[in-house]
Amino acid sequence: MSHAPFQGRIARFDQPGMPFEIETVTLPDIGPGEILVQVTRANICGSDVHAWHGSFATRGLGGQLPTVLGHEMVGVIHALGDGVRADSNGAPLTPGTRVVFPYFFCCHTCRNCLAGRRNACLNLKMAMLGRADEPPYFVGGYADYFVLPAGAVLYTVPDSVSDEIAAGANCALSQVMYGLERVDQQLGENVVVQGAGALGLYAVAVAKARGAGKVIAIDGVPERLELATAFGADAVIDITETTDKQRSKIVRELTDGQGADVVVEVVGHPAAIDEGLKLLGQFGRYVEIGNISIGKTFEFDPSRFVFANKTMVGVSLYDPAVLSRALDFLAEHQHTLPFDRLATTAYSLDDINTAFAAAADKRDVRASIVP
Repeated sequence: MSHAPFQGRIARFDQPGMPFEIETVTLPDIGPGEILVQVTRANICGSDVHAWHGSFATRGLGGQLPTVLGHEMVGVIHALGDGVRADSNGAPLTPGTRVVFPYFFCCHTCRNCLAGRRNACLNLKMAMLGRADEPPYFVGGYADYFVLPAGAVLYTVPDSVSDEIAAGANCALSQVMYGLERVDQQLGENVVVQGAGALGLYAVAVAKARGAGKVIAIDGVPERLELATAFGADAVIDITETTDKQRSKIVRELTDGQGADVVVEVVGHPAAIDEGLKLLGQFGRYVEIGNISIGKTFEFDPSRFVFANKTMVGVSLYDPAVLSRALDFLAEHQHTLPFDRLATTAYSLDDINTAFAAAADKRDVRASIVP
């Protein structure tokens, strides 16, 4: 057992557009039920880049500055608070156990939690929203440690699943799994994925695993389209070589004139939504995940929505239990799908500013910080 006090580095985020500052902090102790996780890998997710730029205002979610960004992570148990013995599946926890956990924390007692809507917890707390200038300091993934609050959901990572593969489970993979579950994607249904970044690639893989008939990926980066094919896409469409009308026609042709049953939006730009809705057939369901920048709008013709019986489902976060299934999915498919290609470049914590510059330029599908 590791003993307090605990000293480690954080990449302090003071305000958008400013470089991260590496700071060494000392946590006096951890409380009952809390867990100190040593971060072994933290990915740079699109929302981290948006927060860094200022287009995703963490303050709008009750966040405070300075804070520590980073939420898509994997780590090992460094110290256990009093009363913590097992993960959420009942597996025993000891220092050195590799774990993943949702980066948001539910109270489990409010009306939404009790109704099975824990991702809409009325008392929700989240990584990246806590203060970095007071205990527990370790409030985001870009640090040596992360403090899990009492009552947090966490799962042991199977020995067969590497950190490189497991790091994407608690955000990108669980998010799209939950999204496809929310719209009840069925065997044989046709799915279009708008955007072939990490979430889009996971969406392609999960849709195929759920028995999709055809999965069509749309992006404008050749490397990502090639990856989409490797992750199981039956067809890919390059937006740089087609117009929106041509893309609609291609999707119709690929789906026997019907249009898609499900479209998943993980581009993060409002302009994608109007086009995505046009790609849907009768009773089509639109899974909206990517647009997290408040105040951005788009125009669309609602009559097409009405006459075609279409549904749009906004999906934020996921039910924490999905993360356990995400680990099972990785363990089952890691030898047939190139998950390792998602974590293309690793940077040290000291090089986090270089890493974010690369991520902002989209030079990496998923750059990672390895403290």
